[in-house]
Amino acid sequence: MLALLTDRKSGQVSTYEVPAPELRPGGILVRTHYSAISAGTERATLELSSKSLLAKAKARPDLLKQVIEYARQNGLKAAYDKVHAKLDTLTTLGYSCAGEVILAGDGVHEFRPGDRVACGGGTYANHAEINFVPRNLAAHIPSQVSMAAASLTTIGAIAMQGFRQANLRIGETVAVIGAGLVGVLTLQIARAAGCRVVAIDLSPQRVKRAAEFGAHLAIAANDPTLEPQVKEFSRYGVDAALLTAATSSAQPAEMAATLLRDRGRMIVVGDVGLGVSRSNMYAKELSLALSRSYGPGRYDPQYEENGIDYPIGYVRWTEQRNMDAFLDLLSTGQINVDPLLEHQYAIDDGAKAYADLKSGLYTAILKYNCASAVPEKAVPNVVPARHPIGDEVRIGSIGAGSFASSVLIPNLRAIPGVRLESVGTISGAGAASARRAFKFQTAQQPSELLKDPNVDAVFILTRHGPHATLAAQACEAQKPVFVEKPLAIDREQLAQLKQVYAEQRSAGRAPFVMVGFNRRFAPFTEKIRQFFADRREPMMLHARVNAGYIPHDHWIHADGGRIVGEFCHFVDWARSVIGSPIHSVAASGLPDGTRYKADNIAVTLKFADGSVANLLYLANGDRSIAKEFFEVFCQGAIARLQDFRTLELARNGEIQKFKSVQDKGHRRELELTIEAIRSGKPSPIAFAELVEVTETTFLVQQALATGEVLRLNQPAQATAPEAPVSEPVQPDFTLTA
Repeated sequence: MLALLTDRKSGQVSTYEVPAPELRPGGILVRTHYSAISAGTERATLELSSKSLLAKAKARPDLLKQVIEYARQNGLKAAYDKVHAKLDTLTTLGYSCAGEVILAGDGVHEFRPGDRVACGGGTYANHAEINFVPRNLAAHIPSQVSMAAASLTTIGAIAMQGFRQANLRIGETVAVIGAGLVGVLTLQIARAAGCRVVAIDLSPQRVKRAAEFGAHLAIAANDPTLEPQVKEFSRYGVDAALLTAATSSAQPAEMAATLLRDRGRMIVVGDVGLGVSRSNMYAKELSLALSRSYGPGRYDPQYEENGIDYPIGYVRWTEQRNMDAFLDLLSTGQINVDPLLEHQYAIDDGAKAYADLKSGLYTAILKYNCASAVPEKAVPNVVPARHPIGDEVRIGSIGAGSFASSVLIPNLRAIPGVRLESVGTISGAGAASARRAFKFQTAQQPSELLKDPNVDAVFILTRHGPHATLAAQACEAQKPVFVEKPLAIDREQLAQLKQVYAEQRSAGRAPFVMVGFNRRFAPFTEKIRQFFADRREPMMLHARVNAGYIPHDHWIHADGGRIVGEFCHFVDWARSVIGSPIHSVAASGLPDGTRYKADNIAVTLKFADGSVANLLYLANGDRSIAKEFFEVFCQGAIARLQDFRTLELARNGEIQKFKSVQDKGHRRELELTIEAIRSGKPSPIAFAELVEVTETTFLVQQALATGEVLRLNQPAQATAPEAPVSEPVQPDFTLTA
């Protein structure tokens, strides 16, 4: 399919051929008929992209602070690589479109194939021939409304939410400061609600158009008679001022403070400066409020991604209901958008549409050749036989996010004999971006990639939720699979994967599953194992992880949480260093459930050989302190490791000190994985051990909830071919717990 994408580094806009998105539960696939370009929001995004790296940093000091913090934790080179990996990508454009439902996912009953829908949401309602849209970001289009008009619905919802924030009533006077696209929609909404409307803009042309759109009084911002005219028109000063302009200047806010009546209301809808003087606000006791995009639900993943609606008795106007209300106003003719639909472009001319916006257009409408948008590529139902692997291993990557793009894929590409064959992501834009950045041969849907006979091995680098399902599908397709941790996010997923794995082995096949537990492959980890290679007594291991706080609306908390998704690294590290099965789990956490709780935990693992690991995983510390600190005590010796940069080995009063550039084992992990795939060897970590570590994280969650000490049901001993190649020799003693 065709999609309009922008280069983050240069800001250049081009039309690309990309894979269509796949249908997922809780959403719909929509064949786009029209999409609207927002002259304000999208142009601002492109202008930022076209700036130099220094100018980008000045424009976004919040992101610069994040980069500095990342460099402090991981080193300058890692930060440099991460920034350039982020910039060297293609990204989607658009957030307001209209089209026809192709398919509805599981759990979606309100939409059926053939329904006409207006869609919203950045990364969803994009300038693309086919979009996947979650159920709460789509609205039915009334029969009286054209698809072209409905393509403005999301932008109309922004105007609707701003109007609602102003809490206006019939007969009140409102000043709309900024008569651009959102401004002219806002003034029509206000007029339809029975308000008297003043429209103000710097552009004389837009002032004239505002009057044509229905403003009772339209006046230029630099008109010297502005204040007396507005006061005469409003009698007391305006009741509310809606700031729909786009400028870093605080002038619109100062103007609003001047025009508002005593105890008037100022609502910020556009991206304007807020440096309004206190005296103006204080003298009239004005109230200031911001309008957040389309309405309640925006930026809430439970609402937008998981489809959980707010009860209408508590939240009357959600973003979807605002979309519905705007469409109703279109259907009754109370809002006229025909003048906004004059400039239409084919998707192939999308770059020209963006260029023409600089001439002062309100918007540009992209139209699509709908017949060509349906994905025609057939996916064979029969799983092909596994292609023999020789010197070259052809990799298919499902997912190409930040970590994959900055760490895993560059390391894979640097390994001799690796060919980056295909990449698939949930959005076609992500696949096209990764294909261009890393020179993959093709970009496909994930389902196509799994069955592609030209793909020898599958690397699953997505968010955590689909890991187990995709790994099981790769096993069924008889392809070796590498899964970036975790292996699964709950027991049900893990059980399904174990079943598929067992079925493949029963059928005489040799399934290959590897998980990205990289720290066990770090050079300093290997030194520690060698240091204690001849031990004859149990170990005492301590790990302190200053993980840092992650807000609870971050996706990781909904995809299994940090214990399953991150803490698993340190369970695996302890398992690797001790070299004995985990026997039991005890855990405690801080009681503050509103902020930290499961992000601040103390876990004690006991092992079959009598060893003990004490693991502290903390979110309430300060990031200026090293993130990871490990100590191992055994048989009169100590190993002390900090952030995989420094290592001390102490024995008999002598201390050996080692220092290096941080190496957490990512490259070595991938090299061993590729070599095992190429040569037909088993996974570098036995599947039974991967399951053991994963089940331990589930027990940690259970132990936190119950306060009990829980015993791990040990899997059967692995056969010789399944033994991990990195596993140290087991001690010649066993302590029975």
